[in-house]
Amino acid sequence: MTKERIAIVGAGSIGAAFCVLFARAGFTVRLWDVFPDALDRARVDIAERLELLELHELLDEIPDAITSRVSYFSDLGDAVEGAALVQECAPENLELKRDLFARIEAAAAADTILASSSSALPASQFGANLASRDRVLVGHPGNPPYLLPVIEVVPSPETSTSAVETAERLYRAAGLRPVRVRREIEGFVFNRLQGAVLREAYCLVRDGVATVEDIDAIVRDGLGRRWSIIGPFETSDLNTRGGIESHAHKMGPSYERMGAERGQHDPWTPELVAEVTRQRRGALPLDEWEERVRWRDEQLMRLVKTSRRVGGTT
Repeated sequence: MTKERIAIVGAGSIGAAFCVLFARAGFTVRLWDVFPDALDRARVDIAERLELLELHELLDEIPDAITSRVSYFSDLGDAVEGAALVQECAPENLELKRDLFARIEAAAAADTILASSSSALPASQFGANLASRDRVLVGHPGNPPYLLPVIEVVPSPETSTSAVETAERLYRAAGLRPVRVRREIEGFVFNRLQGAVLREAYCLVRDGVATVEDIDAIVRDGLGRRWSIIGPFETSDLNTRGGIESHAHKMGPSYERMGAERGQHDPWTPELVAEVTRQRRGALPLDEWEERVRWRDEQLMRLVKTSRRVGGTT
């Protein structure tokens, strides 16, 4: 079955990456940029990315078959014609996005989903004045999206449920795992979490606690390795016998003091801990805790084995 047409607006790094993602999944992709040289660079970029994927045996067909599904346009109207989804990949500039979405709205079909790859700006800021604001949302990917499958789907208060569901369906068909962000907030979830780590990392360098390489090593060989298998809540849940409620009781005061030291006083209240515990126990009953700990350790062993095989750190 022929998949829907996707339009990518903006031929920079993330636009090229989305072309690889959708074309590899079988979609017909149309890439637009206002600058012809950006389109020329994107052709080379897409071809090089596909060559690397083929080298690592991550393609189901030859690169030429995938690149044949990508077309390049200097006219925005031609690019978005007949698209089920327009994925805007312009720089993080509010006025630029407002102008661009007004142009996209004027050129796209009445049922086209209008998505932005915005890293921090919510849809209500650049889509508020559009007649089609019920079809506007953020689809914020990890970069590159063909290797990091999570994508944040962030509707505005005026985005329709059907538009969100259509966007999620298309992203899933491309091999992504949509995570719906339940309330608009600057930076969404991905960059809020990333920003929290970066803020502390900068402070630790500033205060002479650790070097840049020290911090990268701790994340790369410690936190990052564990987080490649499980997230921060499951990490805390599995690190303490009795689960996350026990972890919060033992470690909560220390984390509260560390936060206050940085001017952020957000204690884990009993009500908050109870809600987090409820969600974790719904995902993993305590009588399955030991089995899950064993699973975590086995996954880490596989990572260590792979790292040794390719000559990495252990």
